[in-house]
Amino acid sequence: MFCTGNRARFGGVLGAALAVLAAAGAGRPGTARADTFIPLPGGMITRALEDGTSVTIRIDGESAKISGSLGDTPVHRNVWVTGRASVDLTGPSASSATIKISPGYVVGCQVDIASLSPNNNGAGEDDWNPTTLPSLSQSLGDGITLGPGQAVVQPMLDLERPDDYGQESHKRYNKIPGPHTSVTWVDETFAVDGCGGYAQARSFVAVEIDETTFIGNVLLWGEPFSMG
Repeated sequence: MFCTGNRARFGGVLGAALAVLAAAGAGRPGTARADTFIPLPGGMITRALEDGTSVTIRIDGESAKISGSLGDTPVHRNVWVTGRASVDLTGPSASSATIKISPGYVVGCQVDIASLSPNNNGAGEDDWNPTTLPSLSQSLGDGITLGPGQAVVQPMLDLERPDDYGQESHKRYNKIPGPHTSVTWVDETFAVDGCGGYAQARSFVAVEIDETTFIGNVLLWGEPFSMG
């Protein structure tokens, strides 16, 4: 199962978040510039929940492709990202638990997002979950405007569904019965504009495991990558 286009879409089951970069310096306006393909190692994390259930999160098949703007300006980058996030449960609650999964990217301008960890990203590993993303501004569109020292979250999911009153609502996570879920995104694209210095991005997968007696949250970070 995979998703393509500017918004990730799901079919069937679905599955704590980038590596080396390409220079996007100034050149002559209109000059063609080759895209830079960046293979990324992904990652894996396994944690034991309070009832002994084991949760394993993986990011694999991850890559990024970076290019400058058509006008070849140094403050604009286009990014196409591909990857797969998966969650597997084993143990007492594996079959009865519900999994919420929220993949996305943190994008920063002159911010060392490589140093992000559960201890310094504004939330701990146990309270950073799909329904409360980091204390960073969020971008749900295809364009991100950043100044020096700024960072945003770019969710991969924007699922439209009616709320309890029948009104349109948007969710940044998908909710699936255990013990397994995964989501794949292929050439999901977003643009970064206004960043005159170096820019970085980094994938993440935030997962919440809901059981009748407890809620567990685990966060997987991917490898940071430079956008130039």
